[in-house]
Amino acid sequence: MAKEKFEDALKKLEKIVSKLEEEEISLEESLKFFEEGIRLSRFCNQKLDEVEKRVEILLKDKEGALKIEPFIPSTKDNESLITSGEDETEEESDDSSEEE
Repeated sequence: MAKEKFEDALKKLEKIVSKLEEEEISLEESLKFFEEGIRLSRFCNQKLDEVEKRVEILLKDKEGALKIEPFIPSTKDNESLITSGEDETEEESDDSSEEE
C-alpha cells in the first residue's frame, strides 16, 4: 500500500463528515464511515504532530542576525510552563522570607 498523504486523508475525512451529516444512511453504514473517520483523524493528527516537531521559527538576535529556535506551540504545554514559573516565583518569595 502506498504511503497515505495528509491532504488525501483530510479530503476523505471531509467527505465522510459530509456523508454522515447530509445523507440518510443505515446505522451499520454510519458505523463504517465513523470508524474510517476515526482512523483518518488519528492519521492526520499524527502527521500534524510530526510536522509540528519539525517546525522552527526564525528570530533575530540582538545583532540582527537570524537564529533558529524550536517551535513552542501555544497549548497546555505553555500553560504548564507558566504554572511552573509561578510556582518558582512563590518558592523564591518563601526563600527570601526565610532569610529575614
